Amino acid sequence: MGVLLVLEDRTLECLTCGGGFTFSAGEQMFFNERGLENDPVRCPSCRATRRRNRAGIRETVQHMHPIVCVRCGLN
Repeated sequence: MGVLLVLEDRTLECLTCGGGFTFSAGEQMFFNERGLENDPVRCPSCRATRRRNRAGIRETVQHMHPIVCVRCGLN
């Protein structure tokens, strides 16, 4: 007979930014189905940033500069 798991959303703390994030029941089921035993330690935003950094994709910073219209002189 199989074991019935009752999963509830849990709030975890991100290792990187320290913010709280929800580890939903659906995500927990996904982890269990794939045999993953450890809970995630980073929030989705920090995980995505870490993946991009590991892939060599760097964040680009765009600097905004005010422009002046040559016709009316307004920004």
